Amino acid sequence: MARRRAWTEAEEEAEAAPPVCPLCLRPIPPDVPQSLHHLIPRLKGGRGGPTVLMHHICHKEVHAALTEAELARSYNTPEALRAHPRLARFAEWVAKRPEGFLSRVPGGPRRSRN
Repeated sequence: MARRRAWTEAEEEAEAAPPVCPLCLRPIPPDVPQSLHHLIPRLKGGRGGPTVLMHHICHKEVHAALTEAELARSYNTPEALRAHPRLARFAEWVAKRPEGFLSRVPGGPRRSRN
């Protein structure tokens, strides 16, 4: 008979805690709209690559602020996304809102300047 190891209190808390959005650093409750963000866009070679779970509103803001090429080239980590000026302002703003806050993202996706 296989023995189950005893869970530590910290492991139990981590298992029960909701995931944290890598952009706004707020918890993502299960009843809030959420989506997976490919750190390298699928169209730029990121199919099957690393993904992060984000609030849907945060994910929409990422794609409204940056092109697929910019995401692939310079903003392919959570740290880089948080360092982008527009996304940093957004993260600071949305962090003051309740967990279930929903809003439309102004403007459409940015087009490449090339």
